[in-house]
Parts: sequence; structure tokens; C-alpha cells
Amino acid sequence: MCTRFVYNGDDTITGFNFDIDLAVWDHKLLFDENRFGIGIKMPDGIYHMFHGVHAGGNAGTLLYVHGNGKAAACGTPDRVMISDLAECYIKNELTFDTALKTVRNREIVYAPDATMQAMLSDSKGRALIVEPGIGFRLEEKQRYSLITNYSLLDPESTRPYIVPGDDRYERAKEVLERADDGFSVEDAFALLHKVRQEELWATRVSFVYSARQDRVCYALNNNFSNIREHRFGMA
Repeated sequence: MCTRFVYNGDDTITGFNFDIDLAVWDHKLLFDENRFGIGIKMPDGIYHMFHGVHAGGNAGTLLYVHGNGKAAACGTPDRVMISDLAECYIKNELTFDTALKTVRNREIVYAPDATMQAMLSDSKGRALIVEPGIGFRLEEKQRYSLITNYSLLDPESTRPYIVPGDDRYERAKEVLERADDGFSVEDAFALLHKVRQEELWATRVSFVYSARQDRVCYALNNNFSNIREHRFGMA
């Protein structure tokens, strides 16, 4: 369960709540002078960066979504796994325009072990929402972009999977609708605090990226009173 948004005001602000069950997934923070992200340990023993930001503004995140048969993983060369697309984007191996070209021209499928959808964004505030087996949406000039764990492109398909009481999308949308050009890093953390999760699928990492400052601020385990900072160019 995760929440991700981009807000375009005087600054372009990206926010993300990473919510997982620790009994299922092993994670750790990964950062260097060019990247900040959350690594997920995969069967190959490597912590893959499926959620994070690259210096200059490439921000990518994967969020759980209900599965559909059209997006089943397959090894044919013309298909791209959503996890590979997100990780390559975060590593700056793909530009935003190249990622857009990829989803326009190649079939995007799930990884073999997880059904995920993605939001990729850049420092210009452009956002690309990718739902394997369903399609994609480019959001270029919108005040904000927002996604949680349910399909935006095919809402009816996702309705049976909505967890009772899960109104994170609606609560986040209400905040973003009221925001103005001065929406800040502090405002973003206030939003993430508002939609934080607890208990089994608690929020483990919350991060906010400021395009104007080209830096990431983050909090661990819902401790929003202790905000840390990672500046690019510093290991």
C-alpha cells in the first residue's frame, strides 16, 4: 500500500509513502551522489531500486495493484517488465521522453512475482502513469498527479479490490485540490502524514523531492518529527 503524488506550483514537489509488510519484503535505503531510493531485496539477492529519485529529477515508484491476465510476464523481446522500466528510469538510464516512447511502442508487463503499476515523473512536473495490461496516461500540464494502489485508467476493474475504509486517494486529492503555488516540502510531508499507514502494512519510508532545490528529504517509520536530508553530489 503506497501513495505517490507530484504537485506543480512555484516548485515541483514529489511525495511518496512506502508502505509494506516487513514479513514479506526486505528493504533498505540506497543512496549515493546521484541517487536516493528504496532497495527491495529480490530472489537474485540484490536490492533493486524500484522507488527513488535521480539527481536532476527522474523520480520513479512502483505501487501494488490488482493483477490482470493481459499483463502476465513473458520473456519475449518486445515486452518490457514494469519493474525494469522503473529501475532504469530511476538510474537515469532512460529519459522521460524515452520512457514515454517505450510505453507507446512496447507492451509493458508485470514482473513474475508481483503485480505493480508505476508513476514516473521529471523535474518539469510531467508524470507518466503506467498500468501493465491496461495502458498509460501522460500528464503534462496538470496542477497535480496522484496515484495509490487502484487503477486510475480502468476504475471499474479495481472496484472489487478496494479495501474498506481505504480513502487515501480521496484524502490526498482533497489536500492537493486546496493547495496553491506555495505548496512546499513541509506541505508535502503534512500530506504524507495525513495518509500514513500503520500496523501490518505501515509506512516505512516517506520521502519528498524538491526539483528547485534538487534534494530529497525523508522520514522513517512514521517518525515525521525527524526529517532527514540527502543532497545530490554528496555520497
